[in-house]
Amino acid sequence: TPLIMRKIDKIIIHCADTPEGKYFDIDDIRKWHVEERGWSDVGYHYVILLDGSIQLGRPIQVSGAHTKGFNSQSIGICYIGGMNNIDTRTCEQKNTLEVLLSFLRLTFKEATIQSHKDFTDNKSCPSFDATNEYKNI
Repeated sequence: TPLIMRKIDKIIIHCADTPEGKYFDIDDIRKWHVEERGWSDVGYHYVILLDGSIQLGRPIQVSGAHTKGFNSQSIGICYIGGMNNIDTRTCEQKNTLEVLLSFLRLTFKEATIQSHKDFTDNKSCPSFDATNEYKNI
């Protein structure tokens, strides 16, 4: 059977809320989401490690679990870091994020790129203004 793609109109950027420079990966986040929150899988579609490499989470044709009320029409990207509302992105993470977002915007031309904090009042995630920083992608 062919893959049925969801209608994607948002690409939402998150941080893992982890200490600057400390290694974590998708297995850590999956453990937090599955074991601690009881979710079926990691909530994000992509996780960007400190060295800029990308780890795949949920397939993009599957709704994520990252932004309440907007999961069905969005793709969730999380970078490792961002604790204490500090932009801890490495140069490699910034480069990868820009390339990944550019690729996704080519694929999902109508999608806006937004910060998680645009959708909730009680979060500072992703610790920088992704909506403004990536408005020209």
